[in-house]
Amino acid sequence: MRDDGRNRRKIGPMFDALAPRYDLLNRLLSLGIDRYWRRRAVRWLDLPRQGLILDAASGTGDVALEIARQGSSELQLVACDLSPGMLKRARHKMRKRFYGGRFWLLLGDCEALPLQTAVCVGAIIAFGIRNVGDRRAGLRELRRVLKPGAPLVVLEFSQPLRPLLRACYLFYFRRILPFIGGLLSDSSAYRYLPDSVQNFPARNEFKQMLTEAGFAEPEHLDLSAGIVTLYRARNPGENLD
Repeated sequence: MRDDGRNRRKIGPMFDALAPRYDLLNRLLSLGIDRYWRRRAVRWLDLPRQGLILDAASGTGDVALEIARQGSSELQLVACDLSPGMLKRARHKMRKRFYGGRFWLLLGDCEALPLQTAVCVGAIIAFGIRNVGDRRAGLRELRRVLKPGAPLVVLEFSQPLRPLLRACYLFYFRRILPFIGGLLSDSSAYRYLPDSVQNFPARNEFKQMLTEAGFAEPEHLDLSAGIVTLYRARNPGENLD
């Protein structure tokens, strides 16, 4: 999926507009389950005691804050996002919880991360790889910043495998979610969401993309009956481009 930069010009302003109500809408539209999904994703990182962790497409920093909560005080975190509005919210939340000294906030996107090669002991991207214009380039870039053996965890929406549940899920995504989102924020953003989920690769296809990007041992775990899926793979440390 390539878009010669148009995706970045569209996505950044869209999330800037969503930033003031983003957390409220996440809790409301997921019935609060998004917190559980993020906790499970961070556990899959198998956090080391020290080093630098990247939270790519960090948004308002919920995953980065969960890493700070679960991890050692010796861990340092980089929260990177292409939306200045989202990062502003993330900075406020980090300072409010007294984690500010452990974070760096960086403006950037996954196709060109503002980090040196092989500096991170782990990386995670939650509900963000779906919005990357060139996913293969984004995955290669995530691998570039990881040290040999370091894990990447991806948390992303998926489609339930059971037909009845999938039908209910798609009805909610196509009809109810844009309506509620429109009451509190920009409905166009919540019309974009179901389209982006439907266009996202199936589980095995995405694991193949991880392999093609140079990752090893790709695996996945469905959560909440397949509404979201966790993916994990490791950087074998060979042939970094």
